[in-house]
Amino acid sequence: MRGLFDLLSPGENALYQLGMTGGYAWQQGWWWTVLTAIYLHGSILHIFFNVMWIRNLGPQVSDVYGPARAFVLFSVSGAAGFLVSNSLTLSPSIGASGSIFGLLAALIVYGRKRGGTAMTMQLWQWAAIMFAMGFFMSGVNNWAHAGGFAGGWVTAEAMRFSEKRESRGVQILALALLATTAFGFVLSFIKVTTVLMSR
Repeated sequence: MRGLFDLLSPGENALYQLGMTGGYAWQQGWWWTVLTAIYLHGSILHIFFNVMWIRNLGPQVSDVYGPARAFVLFSVSGAAGFLVSNSLTLSPSIGASGSIFGLLAALIVYGRKRGGTAMTMQLWQWAAIMFAMGFFMSGVNNWAHAGGFAGGWVTAEAMRFSEKRESRGVQILALALLATTAFGFVLSFIKVTTVLMSR
């Protein structure tokens, strides 16, 4: 532990074994890590801050889009953020920040379409402050933040939100993303275990 922000930080081998993206994983073509890395965090504080934002934004997104669409938005945004990060930096990366920025973008899209100017302005301010803070904190993946925001925006624009029941197609997509993520954890564990045993 190097400081308070590193409290209970896992090691690099453990993170790769659980599905960290970028770095070695991306060089090996482990595409599923753009999903698994969303659920990995670097310390107790990392978990706390991300869960706090998910707790604030998740129920709102679920209310206006529906739970299946909200999960699709969360997953696609996180994956888009890591795709941008992996393409531009190849640095190892974890965390749900890209997904959180995607949820922010989805609420902004909803506010714009429904004419909620005050809400939209507040969300833009949150996004700007969070993005700016990333430049003053070490270890923050701003490319993933930007990619997650863009992914959330595009995905939300493609969705139809209403009070109507979510389509079976959206529900199947959400389940498919969940199953792919779960399978990705198994794949990462097997792949990294094989590499470590061969050393």
